[in-house]
Amino acid sequence: MEDVDVIYHNETGISFKWKNGIANTDENRVQLVFKDMGFYLLPEEVVLFSENIQIAKHRNPNCSRCVSSEICERNILLKSPLQKMDFAVNAFELNEICDLVEGTIFKMRLHYYLEFESKN
Repeated sequence: MEDVDVIYHNETGISFKWKNGIANTDENRVQLVFKDMGFYLLPEEVVLFSENIQIAKHRNPNCSRCVSSEICERNILLKSPLQKMDFAVNAFELNEICDLVEGTIFKMRLHYYLEFESKN
């Protein structure tokens, strides 16, 4: 993990940026990894993913009641930030992905704010 700067993590996944000098990486992109998937996203795509998660949660209001991945059915279609890719998750997974994405956005905004303030 010495090649990455961790942004946020929870039990479901992790978000990080590749450190400078790593071949074929874009310093603006965030690597978001959960389950068996990895997304290499621009910050605005992470925000779009958050919006898609909120839409999925509003369509499935019982999401907040699910306490374990084993007891939930995988019947929620979650649109990814990529146009041609969606995937099925259960309510527990949706909540965990939501936490991962929201935590990532919070930490990115905090980092940019602190960086901006230190320059002024």
